[in-house]
Amino acid sequence: MTHRRVLAVLTLAALAGCRGEFTAADRSAVEALLARQQAAWNRGDLRAYMEAYARTPELIFTSGSKIRSGWDETLAAYQKRYGANPGGMGRLSFEVIRVQAVGADGVVVLGRWRLTDTPQAGSGIFSVVVQRRPEGWRIVHDHTSSDG
Repeated sequence: MTHRRVLAVLTLAALAGCRGEFTAADRSAVEALLARQQAAWNRGDLRAYMEAYARTPELIFTSGSKIRSGWDETLAAYQKRYGANPGGMGRLSFEVIRVQAVGADGVVVLGRWRLTDTPQAGSGIFSVVVQRRPEGWRIVHDHTSSDG
């Protein structure tokens, strides 16, 4: 093996080893993703809110006893409920209760949500599966339920 090839193999091995565990920096990145999503909602920017989700047909979103598959179907559901009046989306807040790593590239976040200042106001719990993807951490499964 040439010197350059040995160096390339060692570099790849080192990079692969960096993903051996879910780190504090990973937790911060996941929490920042949710903070960006909350901020986007609160400024009425549904498209930016959706950036937290993996843009894939494999995305699963469950809410209101309905299962939606895919990014496009999830966006359509949000647009149907909130898209006609972005200024009426209200004020959203998240409370992260628990962040549980699932290997080096996945995490389950359990939390509470609260939506105020809108006719659709409410609160409840959510659990999201967030996966490290080439574009960064993205939600691949979202289960949201309301308190009432």
